[in-house]
Amino acid sequence: MTALRRPSPGALTAALPRVLAAFLLTALALLAGTAVLSQPAHAAGTGLDAVADALKKSPVYVDPRVREQLPDADRNALAAKIRDADKPVFVAVLPDVPEFPRATLLRDLRTKVGITGVYAVHLGANGFNAGADPQVLSHNAARNLTEAARNSHKGDAKAMVTDFAQQAVGQARGAAPSSWNEGDGGSATGLLIGGAVVVAGGVGGYALFRRAKKQREERERAELAALQVVVDEDITAFGEELDRLDFTPSEPGATDAMRTDYTGALDAYDLAKSKMAEARRPEDVRPVTEALEDGRFALATLAARRTGAPLPERRLPCFFDPRHGPSTADVPWAPPGGAPRQVPACAADATRIADGLEPMARTVQTPGGPQPYWDAGPAYSPWAGGYFGGGSVLTAMVAGTLLGSVLSAPSAYADSSFAGGPEGGSESGADFNPADFGGGFGDGGGFDGGGLDGGGFGGGDW
Repeated sequence: MTALRRPSPGALTAALPRVLAAFLLTALALLAGTAVLSQPAHAAGTGLDAVADALKKSPVYVDPRVREQLPDADRNALAAKIRDADKPVFVAVLPDVPEFPRATLLRDLRTKVGITGVYAVHLGANGFNAGADPQVLSHNAARNLTEAARNSHKGDAKAMVTDFAQQAVGQARGAAPSSWNEGDGGSATGLLIGGAVVVAGGVGGYALFRRAKKQREERERAELAALQVVVDEDITAFGEELDRLDFTPSEPGATDAMRTDYTGALDAYDLAKSKMAEARRPEDVRPVTEALEDGRFALATLAARRTGAPLPERRLPCFFDPRHGPSTADVPWAPPGGAPRQVPACAADATRIADGLEPMARTVQTPGGPQPYWDAGPAYSPWAGGYFGGGSVLTAMVAGTLLGSVLSAPSAYADSSFAGGPEGGSESGADFNPADFGGGFGDGGGFDGGGLDGGGFGGGDW
């Protein structure tokens, strides 16, 4: 009798992809056939829980009572555009009824869906509002897109939500939630999907890991590219200060202390350039701005020694623009709609604030146009951390700004890049700060109250 031969591990490994491929192709074929018969997801019932359940499965939900505002064909087309863009943008068209209270609707919807993203709601005949988690879309961008859609398409729900969604997917960060890919073709489809998951769980897990890794790397590359521009400006500005310096170590009256200060400034300049050249991730920028701050303090100390003035106290740099050099005083300041706090300022900015003028704030380019660095996004966290030391000091200074919302998030310090919490499209549940869910108008996520103060999750005048 011929002995049976056990297949080698290599043979099994080689055969597994073919088995999986055959199974998955069969599953996909059955799913495709089922999908023809299925309709886009709509949860049973019409309350906020039903809306949230539907948005977990599809980017667009239309309440049956207002279906004429966004007919099925238009709803499906808009959902397809959002899916194809692979962005976490959620749209709901709802009737103006007590079960959807204006004052808390956006915030409550974000809580129940539990996914980081951009949320837009058309309510009743003319109401429209939107909000976004700051790591997905800045407060200013969400607010401006909301106003533009509202003003451009009064009385036209279809045009309003379509315009907003198309603009939002072009600017939102992150990816569509994985739950949108689950479909809803009934129990047979559910069983088929379950079987495919059991067989291909390992393959799917690896694919999700690769996708998340790719998204993180793409985000980091984009953030580092933005930081490169800003840091190069900082390094150039410090180099120009050194060029203007009329000091030579051998000049009459030069002391060893002066020469030490001068050498320290030169070393800081060289270190900043070399660290920036080595930077590969956004957090690598922090040592660059730390070196620049050390160099500017060395120059301030040198200037005091040469004039016989008292040596400067080691203070934080000017909050409004670290290129202004070490601060000379703490002054009261508040972001729009925020609470006043004391921030360090250079002499020129302290005088401007005392005279009732705006300080000379450092602005950087964003998709929404030039913004002060504290409202430009999470990428500037390590940049600011190098100047101001990060931690509670920086968080207190930027409270109420986009950067402040990033630093105060529970996950803000999960890594040194201050990524600012779950990326767009990831499940975060109810763990979000409603004061940071920005855009729309007013506070608290409602549709009443008016005012372009940018607070809360949406809010304001529907």
